[in-house]
Amino acid sequence: MWSNNSAAPFLLTGFLGSEAIHHWISIPFFIIYLSILLGNGTLLVLIWNDHSLHEPMYYFLAMLAGTDLGMTLTTMPTVLGVLLLNQREIAHGACFTQSYFIHTLAIVESGILLAMAYDRFIAIRTPLRYNSILTSSQVMKIGLGVMLRGFVSIVPPILPLYWFPYCRSHVLSHAFCLHQDVMKLACADITFNRIYPVILVALTFFLDALIIVFSYVLILKTVVGIASGEERAKALNTCVSHISCVLVFYITVIGLTFIHRFGKHAPHVVHITMSYVYFLFPPFMNPIIYSIKTKQIQRSILRLFSRHSTA
Repeated sequence: MWSNNSAAPFLLTGFLGSEAIHHWISIPFFIIYLSILLGNGTLLVLIWNDHSLHEPMYYFLAMLAGTDLGMTLTTMPTVLGVLLLNQREIAHGACFTQSYFIHTLAIVESGILLAMAYDRFIAIRTPLRYNSILTSSQVMKIGLGVMLRGFVSIVPPILPLYWFPYCRSHVLSHAFCLHQDVMKLACADITFNRIYPVILVALTFFLDALIIVFSYVLILKTVVGIASGEERAKALNTCVSHISCVLVFYITVIGLTFIHRFGKHAPHVVHITMSYVYFLFPPFMNPIIYSIKTKQIQRSILRLFSRHSTA
């Protein structure tokens, strides 16, 4: 019985009870996905082409935009496939791979936000040594470290999914594959798969958030010590975009965690909606936040458009 059922593909789920209007629901999803691709793609093009943006802060921003694009391209095919084409079946290998990239990129995003906090910390605490501490090679090493942490740490819980037998229902609760969703369908001892993610979340998301808070406490202490009110405002203004992105990311993480842990009796649509907010809101908001709050990005956008209009 196990071997027959184990071979059957998993079934993705859209909005339960609203299948008849899935094609209408797909319209706002398509618009949001398009906005994310356009916004983050534009940021990458600006940072690549504009030499005034070739600074550590913008290199980290490019990493953030790249991660957001990666997350979007990982979930978009199955979400739109379910909503537009009712394409619910997904092969085991494709499902586990999607799950791997979703969880990896979430940890990478958290790491990049931490790296950006370090960048602001150095810029405000030791401005004269900023360029000598955060050289291009140092930025690349930090970026590589953040990527490695994400891509390596997710391997242990994902690998066992490939050899677990699946004899229960093959229906997943989302339109994409999540580790916690898939492991519940396994007919095997999943103790490791239950414990490891909790430890991993504590050592990544939770620890990153603590270090970010601590770095901003030190930044505030430095800013308070600046005599000129104008200089204080200028120093804090360089942090506003990053703080906004951190809040957007961690509030959605905390919201999703609370819904999963304490919202057992909440309607299914609340769980589903919260998971979409988690995956779509930060990638959607990050380019908007940086475009509104960062004058150099605004100038770069204007230069890009003026160049195209004169061409």
